[in-house]
Amino acid sequence: MGHHAPGRRPQAGDRLHGCPCQGLDGLASREAAYYQQGARFAKWRTVVSIPNGPSELAVKEAAWGLARYAAISQDNGLVPIVEPEIMLDGEHGIERTFEVAQKVWAETFYYMAQNNVMFEGILLKPSMVTPGAECKDRATPEEVASYTLKLLQRRIPPSVPGIMFLSGGQSEVEATLNLNAMNQAPNPWHVSFSYARALQNTCLKTWGGRPENVAAAQEALLLRAKANSLAQLGKYTSDGEAAEASENMFVKNYSY
Repeated sequence: MGHHAPGRRPQAGDRLHGCPCQGLDGLASREAAYYQQGARFAKWRTVVSIPNGPSELAVKEAAWGLARYAAISQDNGLVPIVEPEIMLDGEHGIERTFEVAQKVWAETFYYMAQNNVMFEGILLKPSMVTPGAECKDRATPEEVASYTLKLLQRRIPPSVPGIMFLSGGQSEVEATLNLNAMNQAPNPWHVSFSYARALQNTCLKTWGGRPENVAAAQEALLLRAKANSLAQLGKYTSDGEAAEASENMFVKNYSY
């Protein structure tokens, strides 16, 4: 079961704790019903865009919505997956991403504390700290790992059991190499992945909707799953990866 924030931009006159938000309206009763039907977790994705922002209001609104969702989920027996996504769009460098992510993560955990969220009972699904997709200065896996782990250490309580990174618009190999670099040293969390496109891209292209390609597509998906299983142990190498796995998957202004 997953639940997505409406993705609405703050407007003039909005009140931080009272702006219209259909995602929160009736969420408690819906989640209680989901729990009775067998659901055990929920996911709420809120996005923050760096170009032309983000404003202080946008950051606070994103954080408050995630916090309320997390509290409501736990009240109804569900484990909330908390997803504050920093979009890749932009020409900014990795330092700017780090600066914005610090604010977003700080506000999110502040408001979760205000809402009595039990940190031991959540999973965090954040973006990795990378340069903007259109930045000319690219970062190595070691640089991405250094910035991302520094941010985790500054902002995330060790009581949070799992950090399940999303892949954003990175290539399959890039996302896996970055995850692998983060797991070269011990840390207080289980640092893993919760990918969609970075697991499915080669698989879907291999399948192409044709029955005769099903076995090959399944093999491609298994290869990606094994690669990231090794990456969360810090034992992945990109040797032998197909060219398709290195294709950039960034889509400007991507939306679900």
